[in-house]
Amino acid sequence: MIRVLIADDHAVVRQGLRTFLELQDDIEVVGEAADGEQALAAAAQLAPDVVLMDLVMPGIGGVGAIEALRASGSSARVIVLTSFLDEDKVLPAVRAGAAGYLLKDVEPADLVSAIRTVDGGDALLHPAVAARVLRELTADGSRREAHDSLTSREREVLALIARGRANKAIALDLGVAEKTVKTHVGNILAKLGLSDRTQAALYAVRAGLD
Repeated sequence: MIRVLIADDHAVVRQGLRTFLELQDDIEVVGEAADGEQALAAAAQLAPDVVLMDLVMPGIGGVGAIEALRASGSSARVIVLTSFLDEDKVLPAVRAGAAGYLLKDVEPADLVSAIRTVDGGDALLHPAVAARVLRELTADGSRREAHDSLTSREREVLALIARGRANKAIALDLGVAEKTVKTHVGNILAKLGLSDRTQAALYAVRAGLD
């Protein structure tokens, strides 16, 4: 039997999911939770195989709950079941460790199939989600390659940008002309595919150059 925990702040959604899933011979709904905190407590007590996790819930949201589950060492596999396809929802959930990401308009039979797939150790993402994740991975890969193409001086300039230094201050620090710094900044933005100094600073912080 696949032990399933349902985490959603809408009682009608939880009841609908429970009613349908309990018709399946190989699925047992072991518990319900109305928010992330309840989901974590229930997961610790009930040891589900799969958690159906809403993203937007009171208190601890879905992403926070997924991160906490992973940190706790839980072996439960999480399927995000939500109404949102926004990148600010999708990507954090996948990064947090969701094994599945489906929309609430999923066909019931497809949801059952997803639960079985995820329980078996595979991942299953809504096609639009898979496309966005792939796009980000491709962008990150391209940016890493671009980062490797930066000269040592350009990396120095990028690190100083991350510290909030203006071009004039960078020029003084490095003992070069301000015009030279401007050229380096332009090259950095072009190579990394960034549009401004703010993006460059954020990139540098994420890359550990600050």
